[in-house]
Amino acid sequence: MHGPASPGWLLVALCAATGAYCLLRMRSIVDEQRRAAGGEALMGFGMAVMAVPAAVAAPPRWAWIAYMAVFGGAALRALWAARTHAHHLHHLVGACAMVYMAAAMAASPVHHGNSGVPLLTGVLLLYFAGYVLWSGVRLIPVTAVAATESARTVGWGDRPELARVCRLSMAIGMLAMLLTL
Repeated sequence: MHGPASPGWLLVALCAATGAYCLLRMRSIVDEQRRAAGGEALMGFGMAVMAVPAAVAAPPRWAWIAYMAVFGGAALRALWAARTHAHHLHHLVGACAMVYMAAAMAASPVHHGNSGVPLLTGVLLLYFAGYVLWSGVRLIPVTAVAATESARTVGWGDRPELARVCRLSMAIGMLAMLLTL
């Protein structure tokens, strides 16, 4: 993506750490959480690779096409999974946003700020800004819920608030990437 190198590396670190935690969440005993964590790990690592500053490593056009294929497949999988769980609609939007950004970079990897369709970029920015605000509100602790959750023993990979933090950090990363598109 285009933009200064320091924030780019911070975004790479955030997305890679999120992807790594999502890989660890794949060890959950809850089947649905394992499946969701796998998609989120792919998204986190994909965002980390895509966020590497262009001044350091400018991928060739075929790499952007490969991103489009990988995240197009992820979008199809999320669309299929959304039949039974609405949460996968967010995964679908995220995968489509990754396809969109990769397509914009494949079409115009050297132009700063004028690649892609501005209307679609704006719609995606609004969606992810809304998702960040909604996710942030969901992290506000509620004493009754906290007391109930602390009464049972939950593995650190099965904690819903940590999964929400992962989704929140990826949505913030997506906002940053869309702004630099």
